[in-house]
Amino acid sequence: MKVLVTGCRGQLGWEVVQLLNSRGVPCRGVDAEDFDLMDGPAAKAFVQEYQPDVIIHCAAYTAVDRAESEPELCAAVNGDGTMNMVRAALSVGARMVFISTDYVFSGEGTEPWEEDAPYGPQNVYGLSKVQGEIAVRSLLKRYYLIRTSWVFGLHGKNFVRTMRRLGREREEVRVVDDQIGSPTYAKDLARVICDLIETEQFGIYHVTNEGYMSWADFARLIMTAEGLRCRVVPVPTSEYPTPARRPLNSRLSPKRILATGIEPMPTVENALGRYLQELALEEAETN
Repeated sequence: MKVLVTGCRGQLGWEVVQLLNSRGVPCRGVDAEDFDLMDGPAAKAFVQEYQPDVIIHCAAYTAVDRAESEPELCAAVNGDGTMNMVRAALSVGARMVFISTDYVFSGEGTEPWEEDAPYGPQNVYGLSKVQGEIAVRSLLKRYYLIRTSWVFGLHGKNFVRTMRRLGREREEVRVVDDQIGSPTYAKDLARVICDLIETEQFGIYHVTNEGYMSWADFARLIMTAEGLRCRVVPVPTSEYPTPARRPLNSRLSPKRILATGIEPMPTVENALGRYLQELALEEAETN
């Protein structure tokens, strides 16, 4: 099996490439300098030259708030760019992994979203991911469509890094407590992806670390784990306005991924502890 991974410099793509390499799976990680996702012929030519058996499509426009002022670009990358990768996959008979998001749903209610729940995106980013999903589902039969949420990893900015920094600088931080979801460690998500492509169990899956919580709850976990005295003050979303509307209910049901027999995702607490150890090691090596 030979694998092509797009977005190899991102939080998830980097972890996927590292894990495939450690497993001895031939793979190639690509990013913007290799070809333009929005250039269909270029994407197809690259894929046809490499001839992958699987394409793990991690590349995406992920600046959720900026997308509200750049809707065309966001749609071009996440919608049209995904369609280009789908057509490239079809041209070589490759299977495809597409990474999607809890933002494809409306965020209403309190029950975890099932994989077949209706779309209801509330912002430009969510809509663009719906467009990407439709491209995958309409043209491919052999696909793994993975929805996840609240991803944090070693590469790039994320909520954990921000809270660690603020926790060292301030006596208190204000964090929303009415948005509920599951923080997800990119390394754990990468492991499930790499396990899944070893199977023929195609379809839609929700993959997050185990446990539902608010952003404020997650912030408290971070402060406690880091031994920081910074107080977390819970506030409603209405007091923390952002350009893009966030879903209040981002709970994703893991029933389908659990039914595959693949090793379940660890708890959020377990994932956070391992991630903080990695960050501490990174900082020690830097200093």
